[in-house]
Amino acid sequence: MSLPILYEDGEALVIDKPSGMAVDRPRKGGICLEDHLERLKLGFQRAPVAVHRLDTDTSGCLLLARNPKALARFNRAFEERLVGKTYLAILAGHPTGTSGTIELALAKISSAEKGWRMIAAKKGKPAVSHWELVEELGPHSLIRFRPETGRTHQLRVHALKGLGAPLLGDPVYGAGNAGAAKRTMLHAESLTVERPGKTPIAARAPLPADFLALGAKDG
Repeated sequence: MSLPILYEDGEALVIDKPSGMAVDRPRKGGICLEDHLERLKLGFQRAPVAVHRLDTDTSGCLLLARNPKALARFNRAFEERLVGKTYLAILAGHPTGTSGTIELALAKISSAEKGWRMIAAKKGKPAVSHWELVEELGPHSLIRFRPETGRTHQLRVHALKGLGAPLLGDPVYGAGNAGAAKRTMLHAESLTVERPGKTPIAARAPLPADFLALGAKDG
């Protein structure tokens, strides 16, 4: 499996994670980032460590730290909101309007029948996502999200509850549209990390083939 490197220096790597690869080892088995860390050493003694997480289905920019000091620094940058991220998503439908901000707090629920999922809940953790319509793709829409917070499944729930349409292919929040795509159509487009006294980390992942196949235009 190809893991293109989008950014590299002595502290960090940003890779273009493919859809279908888990960041952490799945309980049920399957390919994961750990299987590829040895070849991502690239001459360093230590294997890099993922700083954040992307869902298995989600493709795009994933930041790796190359040493413990860098990991601590990047973790602090996430906590202090010094990390900028954009995501591209294909919605199964069209939003009302062309841009806006979604503020819906999120909470986790679970049941024996359906397992766990996130829901919009007043007493949940605050979650904020900015969005803009990039283009309409027939019955679908290409949306760019700029999340302020990084809650689990935030963009998936915000698309459904905030924009009135789920992400195309989403098997959990897609309300029956999971067969319209082979995966949840979410792509981590760009990543920037501010570093005091150093050049910021900046990377952009090109659109994957399944986005292009649905008519989305890269760039």
